[in-house]
Amino acid sequence: MKKPAHSPHIINSISEWHRFFNMPKPEHPLISLVRHEAIQHINPEHTKGFVINFYIISIKKSFKGKMRYGKNYYDFDEGTMGFISPGQVINVDDDASRDCLGWSLMFHPDLIRHYALGKNIKDLGFFSYAVNEALHLSDKEDAMIESLIKNVEQEYHSSIDHYSQDVMVAHLELLLSYANRFYNRQFITRKPAANDLLAKMDELLTAHFNGGVADTGLPTVQFLSEQLNVSASYLGDMLRSLTGQNTQQHIHNKLIEKAKEVLSTTSLSVSEIAYQLGFEYPQSFNKLFKSKTHLSPLEFRNSFN
Repeated sequence: MKKPAHSPHIINSISEWHRFFNMPKPEHPLISLVRHEAIQHINPEHTKGFVINFYIISIKKSFKGKMRYGKNYYDFDEGTMGFISPGQVINVDDDASRDCLGWSLMFHPDLIRHYALGKNIKDLGFFSYAVNEALHLSDKEDAMIESLIKNVEQEYHSSIDHYSQDVMVAHLELLLSYANRFYNRQFITRKPAANDLLAKMDELLTAHFNGGVADTGLPTVQFLSEQLNVSASYLGDMLRSLTGQNTQQHIHNKLIEKAKEVLSTTSLSVSEIAYQLGFEYPQSFNKLFKSKTHLSPLEFRNSFN
């Protein structure tokens, strides 16, 4: 069967990526470091999109083209650092006049599979952030990352031996630890923007619970992230930096606040309140309310009498 013209090209290995971009063979089968200026031309066919089944860490500088993530296009600023996890669809609009500097570090999941990083990498939410949520490095941070990547580059160009993989993974762990630190710094330095996002989220939740949501159900993390135009991972990490709670916990807290208000100011039954808040079953509402307040809804209401 002929492959549909719009279907993205799937790249499963580091070697395939090198062939895809007409690059020389990688020096290591599971990891590759490419300086962007070495990529001379992007085949127009490749701009239709591709799926990579490995991790990519990259810094892009002086990029005059655009990259599409989902349905949106984003310009790259100077010195932005991005992280891509396996299975994501990437679209690049080539611009013949572009002068793209920087580098991309690609590594296959098999490289880290038998190391602690293979288990812990799933806890690094920034691999699921959208392109517009890239890490914006300060000059000092950029210099630190560049120093780390030069160590990776030196090892990458060395002959492969029994220690090569251990050293490579150690470099990766250190690089990702610094990225995690810098992202947390970014949440702090951009706190006004984060507070605005939190305020918009609370407005959405208030409108949702005040609107009688029995037909639409409980608000989900995915619903909120889509309404706020951010990825679910970014929203969760931003909230943890501000409140110490993830998005689901924040939703539950707002829901309990509303439930307390209705229980204390109306004569609606617990079942009616549960349905009004979006619960399919009153028992689920009772269980959540008690887990958060250590009282059943009726016990809470009776405490006002």
